[in-house]
Amino acid sequence: MDLVLLFATAFLAGILNAVAGGGTFLTFPALVFTGVPPIIANASSTVAVFPGSFASAWAYRRDFVPFERVGLWPMLAVSLMGGIAGALLLLWTPARTFDRLIPWLLLGATLLFGFGRQLTPLLQRLVTIGPAGLLAIQLAIAVYGGYFGGAIGILMLALYGLFGLDDLNAMNASKTLFAGTMNAAAVVCFIIAGKVWWPQTLIMLVAAILGGYAGARIARRIDPVWLRLGVTAIGLTMSAAFFLRV
Repeated sequence: MDLVLLFATAFLAGILNAVAGGGTFLTFPALVFTGVPPIIANASSTVAVFPGSFASAWAYRRDFVPFERVGLWPMLAVSLMGGIAGALLLLWTPARTFDRLIPWLLLGATLLFGFGRQLTPLLQRLVTIGPAGLLAIQLAIAVYGGYFGGAIGILMLALYGLFGLDDLNAMNASKTLFAGTMNAAAVVCFIIAGKVWWPQTLIMLVAAILGGYAGARIARRIDPVWLRLGVTAIGLTMSAAFFLRV
């Protein structure tokens, strides 16, 4: 029954990631609630869902636009370095400390996922950033992505809006590529450190790929607003469950 639960949640996570994002709010709690230690669950969840980022990046391959005054390679470099740093930080975090952080990480990521798009226009009126700021904040997002990763897509879209980008397809293309890069760096660290439980991870990886394919096919039939509300409700529920668990 645990494996059935993991397959089902990963399949739904693949659909969510293809349509609106937020699949981590399903895969990570599912692993923990089936008995996987939280740090290993976080690592295994990252391994299970990261191929979807590169699949999405390939779908957006014709929409890539280099960042003015920055370029693609510096952004890839800071995403890679940040992903490694975040993964190492997770591996060095004591298990008890991470247990206490989980509810707050889930709650913060959920609120950002649910309300980040509404805050972006306000920030755009108040703040603008240059090339150095873009690279610095991208590095910080990548560290967070390697450590936990919830709602990193919202963070990156907000960042690129503050930098002055307004082509949503180009922003999504960059977001998916850099998310895949930081997750791939974290995945290598987790595998080398032996922090991945492979039976659960492989089942979820296959399910997430199938869900991602299904999600891409049905994306146009689902109102993303309602889907985002559903994912936010799931995230709040999981956050409450982890607060009660601590």
